[in-house]
Amino acid sequence: MATPRLNALGRHLAVAGFMGAGKSTVGTELARRLGRAFVDLDAEIVRRSGREVVDLFAELGESGFRALEESTARDVLDAAEPVVVALGGGAVLPASTRELLARHAFTILLEVDPDVAWARARESGRPLARDEAAFRALHAARRPVYEAVADARARDVDEALLHAAGIHVGVGSTEELADLVPGEGAVEIVIDRHVAGIHGVSVQLALGSRDVAVHEVPGGEEAKTAAVLERLWRSLRIGRDGVVVAVGGGTTTDVTGFAAATYMRGVPWVPVPTTLVGQVDAAIGGKTAVDLPGAKNLVGAFHWPHRVVVDPALLETLPDGERRNGLAEVVKTGLLAGQPLWELPEPAQVRACAVFKGAVCLADPHDRGARAQLNLGHTFAHALEAAADYALPHGHAVALGLLAALRLSGLHEECRTVERLLRPALAHVDREAAWRALARDKKAADGRPRLVLLDAPGRPRWGVELPEADVRAALDELIAS
Repeated sequence: MATPRLNALGRHLAVAGFMGAGKSTVGTELARRLGRAFVDLDAEIVRRSGREVVDLFAELGESGFRALEESTARDVLDAAEPVVVALGGGAVLPASTRELLARHAFTILLEVDPDVAWARARESGRPLARDEAAFRALHAARRPVYEAVADARARDVDEALLHAAGIHVGVGSTEELADLVPGEGAVEIVIDRHVAGIHGVSVQLALGSRDVAVHEVPGGEEAKTAAVLERLWRSLRIGRDGVVVAVGGGTTTDVTGFAAATYMRGVPWVPVPTTLVGQVDAAIGGKTAVDLPGAKNLVGAFHWPHRVVVDPALLETLPDGERRNGLAEVVKTGLLAGQPLWELPEPAQVRACAVFKGAVCLADPHDRGARAQLNLGHTFAHALEAAADYALPHGHAVALGLLAALRLSGLHEECRTVERLLRPALAHVDREAAWRALARDKKAADGRPRLVLLDAPGRPRWGVELPEADVRAALDELIAS
């Protein structure tokens, strides 16, 4: 059985669809958001041949053009470096091209209504868009081929990005877990023991006969310890065809993901985040970890989920304090995106944040470049959490960390926004302990913190080193006397 294509990690991202679907427009934006090269197959044919598509059709006939298109597609899809490629409307017709897509690409079918497609294509001069009846018949005839080759379907860039990152966002999606958890093997659930009393039964019922075991873990940072990790290693029984499903907040998904990354040298896992922090941030991107004394997330692994199932309906039972924790990550994401995402209704906040983080992480899955921007405010936040022995709520620490980063960036209006929305009280921690923890941050270089700052909303800089006195003063401003 072929390996299921669940995301575009390490693969080309191919955009397929009928004439007028907007494949070139969407593909260009996908490539920009993912930091990949963009290849428009028709444009590549024109570049190589020196002739326009309409002329090639006239000179070679449709069969001759298809042969040229097939050869060009083979060259593009055989290349090792993942790109975004917009396929011509008929490019998926040859079996050889469909085989290459199955082997090397994650293919998104860009949906388009026939009326819209005809309105866009009829003035384009395309050889197959000259007669409306023939155009519509061709659309209907090709539809089964598009559906057979598609790994996902989308109508816009954001939806395509979610599919490419393997993220499913939908109210009520927990009820669809049996279909959303990939494969057909056994499932073991790891769940926050408090969440188990609220959502545990519904998750088990949704998974049906695939659910073979449930493992409860403590809530909060208490879950992210070596002792809990070892207990999971000892209790898991699935084989490599099974799946671990993590249900809970960010600490639950962190420890479960690390257990899945290391058990039997790696088994599939699916996070089902139940907190706002988890849905907009922690469960996305494949970072997993546990804490060490005085250092947060110092031991972990990158282990991309087979799918992330985000159900905003699960937030209905969320306490106000946990919602405030999550709002800090929403504000962080909005500052990075340059958009006031915090003004959206909560389900839309969740979706927008998932789109943004999913794209950043897919572009830089191992945190070697642009993904570092997601650390905005977190260098300070993690130091405060460690100095508080993890008794300080994550969102509270992030809110304070954002203030420090924005002050160092000179963005006073944005500081006021954070203070207005999050109202973080100063932390009651030992200053020296916080400073030691900050110097031990994973992104520090020889004990010198490297920060994320903003030139303006939507314009982050990362890897920034500032004079120690400035960084320490910014940290001190966050701590109560």
